Amino acid sequence: MNVLAAHSTNAEAMMRKLFVMLVLMFSATAWAGEYEDGHAAYNKKDYAAAIKHWRKAADLGDANSQSSLGYMYFNGIGIQRDYKEANRLYKLAAEQGETTAQSNLGINYYYGNGTKKDHAEAVRWFRLAANNGDVVALNQLGYMYLKGVSGVKQDLEEAYNLYMSAAEKGDVSAQLQVGTFNYDGIGTKKDVEEAMLWYGLVAESGNAAAQTKLGYMYARGESVEINATEAMRLFRLAEKDDPNAQSAIGYMYFTGLGVKQDYTEANKHYKLAAERGSVVAQSNLAINYTTGTGVEKNYAEAMRLSKLAAEKSDAAAQMNLGKIYLEGLGTKKNVEEALRWYKLAAAQGNAVAQANIGYMYDYGQGVVQDYAEAMRWYKLAAAQGDASAQLNIGVMYGNGKGVVQDYVQAHMWFNLAAVKGDAHSVKNRMIVAKKMTQQQIAEAQKLAKECQARNYKNCD
Repeated sequence: MNVLAAHSTNAEAMMRKLFVMLVLMFSATAWAGEYEDGHAAYNKKDYAAAIKHWRKAADLGDANSQSSLGYMYFNGIGIQRDYKEANRLYKLAAEQGETTAQSNLGINYYYGNGTKKDHAEAVRWFRLAANNGDVVALNQLGYMYLKGVSGVKQDLEEAYNLYMSAAEKGDVSAQLQVGTFNYDGIGTKKDVEEAMLWYGLVAESGNAAAQTKLGYMYARGESVEINATEAMRLFRLAEKDDPNAQSAIGYMYFTGLGVKQDYTEANKHYKLAAERGSVVAQSNLAINYTTGTGVEKNYAEAMRLSKLAAEKSDAAAQMNLGKIYLEGLGTKKNVEEALRWYKLAAAQGNAVAQANIGYMYDYGQGVVQDYAEAMRWYKLAAAQGDASAQLNIGVMYGNGKGVVQDYVQAHMWFNLAAVKGDAHSVKNRMIVAKKMTQQQIAEAQKLAKECQARNYKNCD
């Protein structure tokens, strides 16, 4: 009796389980049809029908429909825009593992769209979506690791790996980033050839930024022989969509690379590109207005353009702005402001700015004279091959300014700058050589050769 009862109970349980499974199978079939019908309606731009189908399926728990309906609410397509409702639907879908919803929810938490900004929550959803291969999430996390923002510790190698994952899935923006990472050696070993492969891949898809970068590589002969014709072809392809390509055409005319050198034509292209927001063009045009190269000197315009580019961290523009303030070109002389802009440029590795700061400390120009600080800045610039800095280091050693007088070191530094054609260094080398023995001169020449072989690094 007890056994029969037990069998009866088990049978009822099995029937209930089977009923639930049938209901779920029916529901899944139903919402799959609704989702597909909604997708077809969306493609026909029948947004009202798409929303109707997706709402039915979303109410039945279909994650794809919840995500799609959230998209409609977020963008106000066929329905009044409602960020909060979009996030509610995204969350329902995201909790079921729907990747696009996870990524979109991360974006909304990151920017505070329809919810309070919450970068920790944004990162959580981005990670879930990235683990599922979502390229938007991979790119967003890559950016966070690259910049070290939003509570994410900077990790350049991780940034590179994330961008690479997106690039391998065919994402063009990630492929461009991978090219740049290889070109600059960010998060990976510097590999110009690898960078060129990525730029070439993206350029073939018609991406203007990649065409411009690839054009510069041909113009400079980086990993390939200089090919001005190919560089100009790529710049012309890109100039409509990329103002930096238009600026690059100006560079070709300015340097006479593959075309007859023409400063006026160069400035015409720089001006067009500058008006479109090209920072490089703004900087180059500002310098030409300062020096009067191909245009009449115009310090007011030079100042305006320099500020535009300098405020966007262009080192050459920061350097030029420092020059304008230091020399009082079209404005009141302001040594403190000059030093501020020089230091911003120097922090980015601008050798001329580093040398100028060294000169200001060397001669107490707007700062307290400090030979040790002058030498420090000169050596930073000299290590990049700056001839004026090498000359001034030679002068400091020759005169014993802040260092023990050392004719061998003086001769070495004069020699390094003289090789670059610096006339003052040639003259100073002759002067100091008269005070040296032949053995000392030979030692100085040996040191100069060794310094050149080390690319001016560790030459003390």
